[in-house]
Amino acid sequence: MKTELQATSYKLQGAKMSASSPRRAVFRADSVGGAAPALFDWLKGLRALQLVACSLRLLAVSAALMLSACTSFPTTEKQVAASEPQAPQLDIQSWQTGQGAKVMFVQSDALPMLDIRLVMAAGSSQDDGLPGVASLTSALIGQGTEALSVDDIARGFEDRGASFSSSSYRDMGIISLRTLSAAEYRQPVVALFNQVIGSPSFPQDALDRLRTRAMQGLRMEQQVPGPQASKAFMATVFADHPYGQPSEGTLESLPQIQRQQLVDFYDTYYAAGNTVIAMVGDLSRSEAEEIAAQISAALPAGAAAPALPRAEVLSERKREHIDFPSAQTHILLGNQATWRGNPDHVALHVGNQILGGGGFASILTDEVRQQRGYVYGIGSGFSAMAAGGPFQVQFKTANENADEALTLTLDLVGKFVEEGPSQAQLEQARANILGSFALSTADNSDIIGQLGAIGFYDLPLDYLQWFNDQVRQVTVADIREAFRRTLDVEDLAIVSIGPEAPQILQDQDSGNPGEKEERSGE
Repeated sequence: MKTELQATSYKLQGAKMSASSPRRAVFRADSVGGAAPALFDWLKGLRALQLVACSLRLLAVSAALMLSACTSFPTTEKQVAASEPQAPQLDIQSWQTGQGAKVMFVQSDALPMLDIRLVMAAGSSQDDGLPGVASLTSALIGQGTEALSVDDIARGFEDRGASFSSSSYRDMGIISLRTLSAAEYRQPVVALFNQVIGSPSFPQDALDRLRTRAMQGLRMEQQVPGPQASKAFMATVFADHPYGQPSEGTLESLPQIQRQQLVDFYDTYYAAGNTVIAMVGDLSRSEAEEIAAQISAALPAGAAAPALPRAEVLSERKREHIDFPSAQTHILLGNQATWRGNPDHVALHVGNQILGGGGFASILTDEVRQQRGYVYGIGSGFSAMAAGGPFQVQFKTANENADEALTLTLDLVGKFVEEGPSQAQLEQARANILGSFALSTADNSDIIGQLGAIGFYDLPLDYLQWFNDQVRQVTVADIREAFRRTLDVEDLAIVSIGPEAPQILQDQDSGNPGEKEERSGE
């Protein structure tokens, strides 16, 4: 389960969205009306995009020629086997603006583009008992300013080949911009961006429209089991913690949200002092400093949000079952297990790759799917956030196999916690992680995501190199001890949705009374 929503975006000419979210509303310029852009400006933008495409082809050809001429490039099976993926090397520059925003900048001339990502502690964990405030606030950014309509904003970005988006997660709110880096295109786009983030008007008609859409989405979710199970899992594991509230709101909370609450939320949590400004692109340091200063000045003045309380670990098993007429039973099990900054992070990450995060190479897939055929897919993961993060195993199975699949999965998790992996399993997982991690900064959209996370979670600037080194050094004993410290299989919450609650077969045999089961009908 990868970290955590409402997003609104303009998917515009020549740009690719880099932020992803479970829920996204997309608006194109041709759907918001208005006159066509001036032909001359449009042709200029088209010509620029053609030059970008040409440059990419030249870069690819050049890279192929250099590799073919490079005597150190592995050309035999033996050389490939002996070579090792290297850690991503990023020259991250960091400073703070006068208004208190943290800036993270990587200069990259690989593409004539500039990516900007603003990351704020403005996620649903700040909803303060009224789920949906953060989500709607994020969705309404870009719907209008004091001087510009949503049509004006859409055309302004589209005419210059730029893209703008906003999204909201449990920890953070994100505002993203991608534009050509040449000053003649960049400067008017950045100026428009600063208008949008500096004076959003949160129009009442847009609020009503997006609220209605969100409520329709929630009603549709009641017809399918997956989203219901996921929300019940977070509510069960995190109980009264802010992470337990549904990010997109509820049918009860959304009608209560007023426009002024969105204005207040934006002024408080989208403040400069609560913001990380991440930038990647073909800019000089002085140009980056100027842009960061402009963005910081445009945002509301204010300080960083207070830290959230650490989520507590369940000390006994809890069960939640939702009655649902389906041919399959969805089952999720887990507990609060980690957080950003956890010293066991690398050991848990590598161990989970072996247990259930490595696809067909993982223990759970091999045993539960390949050997027994109980499921089509099964996986596990740790999702670290600022104040907590669950360990979760998720699968769905035919109703008649639910008891056996649940029992086997618990047995496998318990065995792994107790015994850890074999050396051969560790070496295979290590190679897979190092090989894929080398691609984590393959292009600007990847780099901007890494920068935003490093800045938001106060990770060291050399975090990527540190992580790579730690993966190389982790041992079987490290993984076994980390899992023993983190998980107790007897305390894992079990959440299910289907015709009947699945049973743990050995608990039935022994008459174990130590489980709580709560049932709810939909």
